[in-house]
Amino acid sequence: MRSQKMSMLLCCVLLCSASLLYLGLSGIDCPPLDHGNRRTWADAHLGSTNQSQASSIFYGEDTPLIFIGGFPRSGTTLMRAMLDAHNAVRCGEETRVIPRLLAMRATWSRSARERVRLDEAGVTDQVLDSAVRAFLLEVIIGHGEPAARLCNKDPFALKSLTYLARIFPRAKFVLMLRDGRATVHSMISRKVTISGFDLTNYRDSLTKWSRAVESMYSQCLRAPQSSCLPVHYEQLVLHPEEEMRKLLSFLGLQWDPAVLHHEDLIGKAGGVSLSKVERSTDQVMNPVNTDALSKWVGHIPSDVLHEMDDVAPMLARLGYDPWANPPNYAQPDPILPSNNYTMFQRTADPPHPS
Repeated sequence: MRSQKMSMLLCCVLLCSASLLYLGLSGIDCPPLDHGNRRTWADAHLGSTNQSQASSIFYGEDTPLIFIGGFPRSGTTLMRAMLDAHNAVRCGEETRVIPRLLAMRATWSRSARERVRLDEAGVTDQVLDSAVRAFLLEVIIGHGEPAARLCNKDPFALKSLTYLARIFPRAKFVLMLRDGRATVHSMISRKVTISGFDLTNYRDSLTKWSRAVESMYSQCLRAPQSSCLPVHYEQLVLHPEEEMRKLLSFLGLQWDPAVLHHEDLIGKAGGVSLSKVERSTDQVMNPVNTDALSKWVGHIPSDVLHEMDDVAPMLARLGYDPWANPPNYAQPDPILPSNNYTMFQRTADPPHPS
């Protein structure tokens, strides 16, 4: 029996060798690599039971990705949860690694000495950009379910908005903006640690908020072909349907009423997946509401309030009144109860496709 197995194994080896020799002598070329149709998470993990869905999803540098960003505590998690409820979109949790890699790439570009060293080693900008693009795609594709449109939400990734627009020319960017006084108070009261920020100092935090937002906002306005849309958190929670219709039109997506009721899809297949360690998770589990609009009032030191226009000049540039406490952000849509969206009746809405 053992000799028979050995004979069969030898025959297989000889047959394979003969086949390889024949192919080599025949001069058969390998098919060219198609960088536009790269192997995806869906191809690798869905298996043969869903080949039609997997084979129709390809992601490359021309993929129309969606990037959501802004200063932390500005509504980025709410925005991504609402988009996650759309039947064609998957955002998912923060990756955390994407802004770190983008910051590293920016450091290499800023350092003339490092730039010379890389050039001498043959690591050109083209090589780096190709590697960064591949890394970002792999992370965005792999950390969640496949979808027709993939989206990434890492707030500070939009500090590199101009660079992202260059390596992903078809990407769209959503910049979340919020009254800096509310943003900083939320950051301080919820102890959200951000490198370089002193959580005991409103003046310092507001000044650094203003600088960070100015950088992202200026890049958004300069984005090519109007590929960046600023969205004010206040208007999103006051007029959710109006703002989401505007956003979906900007993204080239059809209207899906499920985006107004993301809380109904939390933890469901094809719905909204939340991270236990993200600070905003407990808040976005609730329906869209206006409860957080004015929580900052009465908490900012009076000396900072009296110099608010100098402390945080981006407030006025973004349309917020630096002297109003609180500003009149406008009234909520009349069909919704003022300052409380939890009573909104959703029974008439069609079920969300799973």
